[in-house]
Amino acid sequence: MTLFSGSWRRRGALITVATAGAIVGLSAVPAVAHTPNWSVTCSEVSVDLTAYGNSDQNTVTITADGKDLLPTENFKNEFHKKLALPEHSTELSIRLVVKAADGERYNVDQEKTAPVCEGTSPSPSESTTPPPAESPSTEAPTEAPTESAPASEAPTEEPTSSEEALPSSQPSPAGDNLAETGSSSATPVIAGAAAVVVVAGAGIMWAARKRRTAQN
Repeated sequence: MTLFSGSWRRRGALITVATAGAIVGLSAVPAVAHTPNWSVTCSEVSVDLTAYGNSDQNTVTITADGKDLLPTENFKNEFHKKLALPEHSTELSIRLVVKAADGERYNVDQEKTAPVCEGTSPSPSESTTPPPAESPSTEAPTEAPTESAPASEAPTEEPTSSEEALPSSQPSPAGDNLAETGSSSATPVIAGAAAVVVVAGAGIMWAARKRRTAQN
């Protein structure tokens, strides 16, 4: 009886150890089997998910700065995909979310940063925003001369009115002088000619009388 009972105890101990080892092994296998590998560059995202079981309830989602880069997609056991990133002039925040069908402890929620590719120029919206802010300041001086133009035209109209007034005022003194004297510049000439005629007439009359007296 002692030998029989001792052999059963040994068998029981071996069975217990084997069972415990199997349980530990089974619990460790899923943790090692689920393999979420992914990488991010300036231009793409590469995802490799392996050993997730044959359930189609495994899901994967990828976003870039909160926008869907890969909408939620179901997969069995494995998932492999490369996704091109949109052109960007600043860093992008890439997020990978994997939900395993066999438990939340195998879920993945990670973020990585996509750098800016070398040689990428800033987007047009960023480069064109400063010029509109400066354009109002440059247009202001051009409007000022147009407003002051009427003031500069006012003096040009004043000389025309004064020039028109001068010709009308100049003839009036000449007219007044003629009215006061009653003669023109030819009056002395006429008077001189009349005096010569009178003297000549007197001389002729004197000569005629002298001849008559001589004849008598």
